[in-house]
Amino acid sequence: MANVIKLRKGLDIRLKGTADMRKIQPAFSDDFGFVPDDFVGVKPKVVVDVGDRVLAGDALFVNKRFPEVRFASSVSGVVTDVVRGERRKVLCVKVKADKEPEFRDFGKMNLPEMDGNAVCQKLMEAGLFGYINQLPYAISAEPAVQPKAVFVSALRDMPLAADFEYELQGNETDWQTGLTALSKIAKTYLGVGARQTSAALLNAKDVEVTVFDGPCPAGNVGVQVNHLSPVNKGEVVWTVAPTAVIFIGRLFNTGKVDLRRTIAIAGSEVSEPAYADVLVGQRISTVYEPSGEHVRLIKGNPLTGMKTTAEDYIGANTSEITAIPEGNDRDEMFGWILPRTKDFSTNRSYFSWLCGKKKEYTLDARVKGGERHMIMSGEYDRVFPMDIYPEYLIKAIIAGDIDRQEQLGIYEVSPEDFALAEFVDSSKLELQRIVREGLDMLRKENA
Repeated sequence: MANVIKLRKGLDIRLKGTADMRKIQPAFSDDFGFVPDDFVGVKPKVVVDVGDRVLAGDALFVNKRFPEVRFASSVSGVVTDVVRGERRKVLCVKVKADKEPEFRDFGKMNLPEMDGNAVCQKLMEAGLFGYINQLPYAISAEPAVQPKAVFVSALRDMPLAADFEYELQGNETDWQTGLTALSKIAKTYLGVGARQTSAALLNAKDVEVTVFDGPCPAGNVGVQVNHLSPVNKGEVVWTVAPTAVIFIGRLFNTGKVDLRRTIAIAGSEVSEPAYADVLVGQRISTVYEPSGEHVRLIKGNPLTGMKTTAEDYIGANTSEITAIPEGNDRDEMFGWILPRTKDFSTNRSYFSWLCGKKKEYTLDARVKGGERHMIMSGEYDRVFPMDIYPEYLIKAIIAGDIDRQEQLGIYEVSPEDFALAEFVDSSKLELQRIVREGLDMLRKENA
């Protein structure tokens, strides 16, 4: 029987527009784009030229620090452009895709006879190793470091997040193969939610299954690491998104790199929220096109996602495309002081708290106030279910006090762990950006 960990701290934000359990058919487009910035901490080196023909699974770019770590194309076709920004930074590699994909055959593998090193070598060869992340620093994993454990969270509980159990349907065999492959590298922990019932999750083999029962962010892999195997200085754990586990399983079962994934198209601005089967690098407009001017399109969920447009591309870690009101066309009489029942508040500023916890809200993208001085109010603690003092850690990062950051547990956190704290923060600080800058600074100092 799986272990159960109950979490009290957190906050479930119910937004209108959750995707229905049905799939729509995306429009076809041969325009694909692969963005190196999807892989945090990677300095890309492009290994193809414009006009080159690639197969699905061929490398488009590599990590300059670790050239053996490749990043694969999800389609076959011809490279049409390498888009660069300031100081020749690689922004995107574009490929004109074939209608019928051709795959690079890496050969079927006998997984039971492979050890951890052989698994990692195969993942690097096929361009999938970059889908593994690491703590500390919350970056793409470095192959030179042996992790003490591997963590997979199958629970997505951010607002409007895609339901992984729905994506898992039909992929159970590849899922189990992926978990077995990861277990060859190090002890592997699988975190699931209390309401998840899939046998492929609860009865997964070769891993230690733990049920996390509590509000968001119980599904954050960083929260699960903190409760099961905290990261101390000098230690490394690897974290893998559940969809990437399926990618890995497909590689070992078929010998091919198949980057098909199921994403949610959700949000109050979507007329018929649903799911769609897409490929990494596919143009967003093939699954959703905003109908109005005042729409905030987000690659990811509203708390941790990135502002995007329909002309951008589905990222390597994109599990949902969400659309919410921008809010720049609203003109409210009396502003925040007006009594209301349709807006959400964590401190009962509005009468909406009388409507119960199951009420769904239509929230827009406005910050509703400017940045203010940071007040030690305990706001973060109420939604931060980790054994860390979040307010003190944020102050240490802002002050640039590296010793203090280490003492307060910065090695265990990633920016997404502060998403809810950023939502409830009355000081309107960009906490996720601050944490990312702190991790980058610490990584540079320790290099």
